[in-house]
Amino acid sequence: MSSFSSLMGTQTLLPIIQADTAEEGLNIAKAMGAAGIHLVEVVLRTPASYDVIKLIKKELPDMVVGAGTILDTDILAKALEAGSDYIITPATSPKLYEAFAKCPVPVLPGVSTASDILLAYEYGYTEVKLFPASLAGGIPFLKAMGSVFQTMKFNPTGGINAGNFADFLALDNVIAVGGTWVADKKWVKSGDWAAITAACKEALS
Repeated sequence: MSSFSSLMGTQTLLPIIQADTAEEGLNIAKAMGAAGIHLVEVVLRTPASYDVIKLIKKELPDMVVGAGTILDTDILAKALEAGSDYIITPATSPKLYEAFAKCPVPVLPGVSTASDILLAYEYGYTEVKLFPASLAGGIPFLKAMGSVFQTMKFNPTGGINAGNFADFLALDNVIAVGGTWVADKKWVKSGDWAAITAACKEALS
């Protein structure tokens, strides 16, 4: 099975889509695609989330679409049924890790402590999501973990913004940063898709 980083390729921004309707989610994805984004994460935090994944997969077949906020095996099953290309969790448990062993797509498990990282390591993962990155120790924490877990790579998310994402990306053990700042809620509600495209372009540059 391919890894999360192989899906990312050279893209170092993992933009997060949170939409109230499927059409809204599609417009966000189109705006991101116009900036050169080929991979997005749809967080499962609204009733429309699964439909967002389905519609993006239908209308933008070249877009790699992942499902975030996976908290249990039922949500995992629904995310896979919707066509998710990869899975991301905010946190993990032995029960979820057992389910991931049978998952047909790449998984990026969420961690927030050294114990979480060790558990992911024991289950064979070398790529994890640090969440919430800003509250879990941020850059100092990632530097400290880099000296201990030398094979582990991180995707910090939570508190990442236009002012600090470059500092996170400068770390050797960070493969990508995730965030919602490139799809600000006010741009989404006003239909300012050009602003989303511009923010993504700036982050990619």
